[in-house]
Amino acid sequence: MIRDSPAVESSLALYVHMPWCVRKCPYCDFNSHQLKSAEPDGAYIDALIRDFDLESPRLAGRRIDTVFFGGGTPSLFQPEDFSRLLGELRRRIAFADDAEVTLEANPGTIERGRFSGYRDAGINRVSLGAQTFAPRALETLGRIHTGEDTHRAVAELRAAKLGNFNLDLMYALPLQTLEEALEDVRTACALEPAHISYYQLTLEPGTVFHARPPPLPDEDAAWLMQTAGQELLANAGYVQYEVSAYAREGARCRHNLNYWQFGDYLGIGAGAHGKLSLARPQRILRTTKPKQPREYQEQMRESSRGAATADGSIGESSFIAPKDLPFEFMLNALRLNEGFTVCNYQRRTGLEIASIADKLAAAERRLLLTVRADGWQPTELGRRFLNDLQASFLS
Repeated sequence: MIRDSPAVESSLALYVHMPWCVRKCPYCDFNSHQLKSAEPDGAYIDALIRDFDLESPRLAGRRIDTVFFGGGTPSLFQPEDFSRLLGELRRRIAFADDAEVTLEANPGTIERGRFSGYRDAGINRVSLGAQTFAPRALETLGRIHTGEDTHRAVAELRAAKLGNFNLDLMYALPLQTLEEALEDVRTACALEPAHISYYQLTLEPGTVFHARPPPLPDEDAAWLMQTAGQELLANAGYVQYEVSAYAREGARCRHNLNYWQFGDYLGIGAGAHGKLSLARPQRILRTTKPKQPREYQEQMRESSRGAATADGSIGESSFIAPKDLPFEFMLNALRLNEGFTVCNYQRRTGLEIASIADKLAAAERRLLLTVRADGWQPTELGRRFLNDLQASFLS
């Protein structure tokens, strides 16, 4: 049964895609493109501002609570670029006083003093793509940085008083041993980030590694790396709150939490995705921007000459069918260790919890879900077989 429709909340996350990299990594399936010049075209900032302006009619009464600059390698852009963009956005929409503003950064692209510039531009959280500290593994992964570069970048972060930072770590790398994986975790913990993302390397379609698979540890070895790594993280004070996210007290990533709780987010930039709850009539809209940077920028330039869609935006959009909402919600919410509340499910989907009572009961019988005081959460078995649990909510 459908309720009164999803409520349109004031809070909103903003994702900004910056698609250029120095070099494309062989495992990466993100929308990233090798940089052909010394630095990205500054005109891209103009395109992002135009993109936001085209979306603005959908944002009446909204407030930006979090911003995430992802890529690609956003740290290829200068601090002045972020200062200009954030300044223009603040003139167009309200920002929360404590807005979380995250920048993804490659340790190999950080010049001395650059983080101080990012801080002054309004960045208050950084996610460093360390991936591993082992020289052989970094070379195999096609990374342009060294383990020493990551140590230097962390020192630069601390000098800039940007203590709220994440380190990305991967395990089950080509030819990686258990001890090598755990040494990466120990090294990361010794750097004392506020947050660590610890996830398994997977061979995604369309990547070089998928076409020419490297020798990877088998499933049993990967499972040992995961569980032993999780134990080290827990002992170091990092609490797992999502499939691959571990944080110290008060350092959960608010932007990603919004995704996992099926909150709204606006996506601007080449290939950026968005999800917005709209009123009159109330529906949930998914948006996707043109993927190729050149095409994206050209369409933004032409938008003032009538190239936008009927609603004024650029790219593709579609409404989520009500029958698909349970799966869409669970695809995100079941990644969280704490699961979801009944209240949040009903508010974000506009559906009564009774409409999926049979699926919840079936998952409980399979020992994949357990009841909590105000909702449901995946069991340890459910987290291990998360794909099966999520798929059980398909219409």
